[in-house]
Amino acid sequence: MLAASDTERALGRRGALLVHEGQLVFLDAGQEQVELARTLPRDLRVTIATHSPAIAAELQHHQAEVILIGGRLSKDAMVSVGAIAMEAISRLSPDLFFLGVTALHSGLGLSTGDAEEAAIKRTISVRSAETWVMATAEKFDAVSPHRVIGVSELTGIIVPSGLADAVAPYRELNVEVIEAA
Repeated sequence: MLAASDTERALGRRGALLVHEGQLVFLDAGQEQVELARTLPRDLRVTIATHSPAIAAELQHHQAEVILIGGRLSKDAMVSVGAIAMEAISRLSPDLFFLGVTALHSGLGLSTGDAEEAAIKRTISVRSAETWVMATAEKFDAVSPHRVIGVSELTGIIVPSGLADAVAPYRELNVEVIEAA
């Protein structure tokens, strides 16, 4: 796993503040999600579901219960995909989902580079009470080949400060925007 940037660490720290005791939280793959896992208090009693072995490993010394979704390993993204993963995910109802995407576009929605990953992400989002994205500046006004969800299906975006122009269309669409310090 690559070293996190200061921005990714800040986004992860801010995302962790949304996690509360007793919740079922699904963490998608991504450096921001790894940073969120690292930031969670070790004594927080929460259930974290993930299809990312790297995120599960980050939680080894936490009191959190960890549900590691199995399936066929996508070696590019290092996440479980396929029918086995989809079946396990379909049985969960997360309070929060921290979605990882490669692109956000206010008109075309959130997208990623792999069709199977997009299907898994879409299923998790549909099953979750809230879907959040932690997004760095380069992900805005971009489109990747496989749509995950529309902007209207998103609860909120956690962004670095200084992106007022990039997040304005999302605020107009009633998506909550939280700036990370």
